Amino acid sequence: MPKKQISFEPCNMPNFEDPAGPKLELESSKGKHASSTQNRRMVWENIIWPLVLDVNRSYFTLKEYHSKRDYFCKNKKIQSSKVAGGFVSLLVKGILIRQKSIYSIHYRLIPYMRKKANLEYGQAIRETSTKR
Repeated sequence: MPKKQISFEPCNMPNFEDPAGPKLELESSKGKHASSTQNRRMVWENIIWPLVLDVNRSYFTLKEYHSKRDYFCKNKKIQSSKVAGGFVSLLVKGILIRQKSIYSIHYRLIPYMRKKANLEYGQAIRETSTKR
């Protein structure tokens, strides 16, 4: 029995390499939880903790925070909306506490501040969330 010849004709598939055509997202984007954690970590390690060490007290004013945030955003070319989300998330997690216009760090983090230790986000979250 003779074999049937199969011909391959070009079909109307979109060309994904064409810049004018539809685009595929090649980079894997992070999920909502990972993105929030990354924003919290960025705000804690680059803005909040250095600010607490600079003012040398366990609390800071909104004005002090804004000046530190603006300096960081300008130097790193990061949108302030990412920073704002991380800041609010730190409040929700309980690492920061708001009392009117003053923000303070969790009381278990004060010994690290007194020692001027480099307190990373992971250690800060463990300290504030563990039961003793």
